[in-house]
Amino acid sequence: MREKSRGFTLVELLIVTVLIGLLAAIALPKFVNTRQKSMLASMKSDLRNLATAQENYFSTYYTYSSSINNFDFNMTQNVSITIGVADNSGWRATATHSGAPGKTCEIYYGDASGATVATHEGSVECN
Repeated sequence: MREKSRGFTLVELLIVTVLIGLLAAIALPKFVNTRQKSMLASMKSDLRNLATAQENYFSTYYTYSSSINNFDFNMTQNVSITIGVADNSGWRATATHSGAPGKTCEIYYGDASGATVATHEGSVECN
């Protein structure tokens, strides 16, 4: 009598492959969504740090700075902050992330006009 060989049949391997593919199809969108949330969180965090730095700058010079180089804080990698308006009556800044094209976060204080995303003074808001 012939000894039964050990191993998996083609049908068993096919079923396992299909199950792994289904699990990957479920997990991948959740991973992408989580990644984008983390990018938005890093932009918000950097804008909050900028707000603290702007207030420190204002307490020394009685005006807000229009240059990001005047501050001593480290921005998150791949985050870019642009200060749109800054004078003694207020300031506005926008943050973008190279990994999240089309997403921007914005904050403004005082009379800084031209905010397109932020609708409440002092609140970081994203689109």
